[in-house]
Amino acid sequence: MKALNLPDPIAAYFDADQRDGHAVARCFTRDGRVTDEGETHAGPAAIAAWKTAASARFSYTTEPVSLEKADRRYIVTSRVTGTFPGSPVDLRFTFSLERGRIASLVITP
Repeated sequence: MKALNLPDPIAAYFDADQRDGHAVARCFTRDGRVTDEGETHAGPAAIAAWKTAASARFSYTTEPVSLEKADRRYIVTSRVTGTFPGSPVDLRFTFSLERGRIASLVITP
C-alpha cells in the first residue's frame, strides 16, 4: 500500500495514539478538543483521560488508509482493528489544525 503524506500534526497524532494519553494530548492546542462516540473532551487533561480510558477498554491499532482535504479540514479514513465488537472498522478522523497542532478532532463511523 502507498504511504500517505499526512501533515505533521496528524502523523504525530497517529504515532502518539499507539503510546499513551499524555502523548496524544500533546498533539493538540491548549484549547483543543476531541469528539468521539458523541462526547466532546476539551483541553489537555480531558483529552489525556479520554485516550487513557479508550486504551483501558480495548486494545487496538489504527492504520490510516486515505486522506482528503476539505476546506481547512483534513479527513483521514483509518482501519481500526482490535478487541472491540465489530472489529475491524473504518473510521473517519476529521482534523482541524492551528499553529502546527490539532485544534479539533471528530471521529465518526
